[in-house]
Amino acid sequence: MSNSNDGNTTVAQLKKEVYKFSQERDWLKYHNPKDLAMSISLEVAELLEHFQWLKDEEIECVLSNPKDFNEIKSELADVINYALAFSNRLDIDVSGTLLEKISEN
Repeated sequence: MSNSNDGNTTVAQLKKEVYKFSQERDWLKYHNPKDLAMSISLEVAELLEHFQWLKDEEIECVLSNPKDFNEIKSELADVINYALAFSNRLDIDVSGTLLEKISEN
């Protein structure tokens, strides 16, 4: 991994930043479970658009293009942002829930 913050940033820190960002913009009033779940779905669809109808070799070309790759990273960030906002709204322990799901599977 090159230049990664993943090893140094906790989920709790990310959740706090997402909360703070939304609070500063007075967006928390819009953060109900339905709308946050819809927003996650919409952002996932935007992520999928980058890959729709592409063959494997075409995907490799997209991923090696810095502009396309940055757009993909940005869409993933939007998905994660809404997922963390959803977990904040419902007070879900993301780490614990994910580990439980991995264990179930």
